[in-house]
Amino acid sequence: MGPLARLKYWAADRAHFAIVLAFSIFSAFPFYWMIITTFKRNSDLINRDNNPFIFNEPPTLEHLRVLFHDTLYGIWLWNTAFVGVLVVGITLILAVPAGYALARLSGRWGEHLGIGIFLTYLVPPTLLFIPLSKVVVGLGLQDSLWSLVLVYPSFTVPFSTWLLMGFFKAIPRDLEEAAMIDGYSRLGAFAKIVMPISIAGILTVVIFSFTLVMQEFVYALTFISPVKQYTVSVGVPTFLVHGDVYFWGSLMAGCFIASVPIAIVYNFFVDRFIAGFTVGAVK
Repeated sequence: MGPLARLKYWAADRAHFAIVLAFSIFSAFPFYWMIITTFKRNSDLINRDNNPFIFNEPPTLEHLRVLFHDTLYGIWLWNTAFVGVLVVGITLILAVPAGYALARLSGRWGEHLGIGIFLTYLVPPTLLFIPLSKVVVGLGLQDSLWSLVLVYPSFTVPFSTWLLMGFFKAIPRDLEEAAMIDGYSRLGAFAKIVMPISIAGILTVVIFSFTLVMQEFVYALTFISPVKQYTVSVGVPTFLVHGDVYFWGSLMAGCFIASVPIAIVYNFFVDRFIAGFTVGAVK
């Protein structure tokens, strides 16, 4: 390799490193901001002459004390996890077979049904919470977490079904036909062949559904009144924003604690999302 080629290789390597570093800083900055705000003193936060990116005064644990001692944040976390796990389970139970059936349904009916299901996801929640509230009251689920377990799948299932259709359509039929020739039933081929290849889509549905549960506000505020039944998305802004007074340190602490699990799961499985999971499966 000549000097010019080595120079080009070095320049390309440094440019690639700089781009990756820039994107990494951009992605990590919100977490850095939440962490530094969590441990900053109020006097440090409100002083405009201070550098907002560093600790100008010794850090403090006061904001965490307020979050866990003066609010029911621990209970809200448990409520959110409870609803999230159930909603994810219901979504997978309904969306996986529906997406597979629509993906394998030949002709225009499959495509039209898939588009119709996706369009139901686009209906604004503000148009639905009034009729859904009547359903919740009629079932006697008001002021209960079960009302959220009932309602949230109404907009996680349509989108997840449409999303999984794309993953299932990308899987060649030859794989299932080969499995059935070897003795598997249609259900057996689906469980042994299709499901393992579609793990990326299933993980995407899990993260989407759980994230939606954590950030949804309108339904949780409408259907639930007792403070002990609140989820994080309702409890944190309700008790840490008093009029025009914002408890920024505690707000950032609550947001950081709630967002870390999702970030960890996403980064742990990020290769699943971008992998070409059917490339070379059929020769």
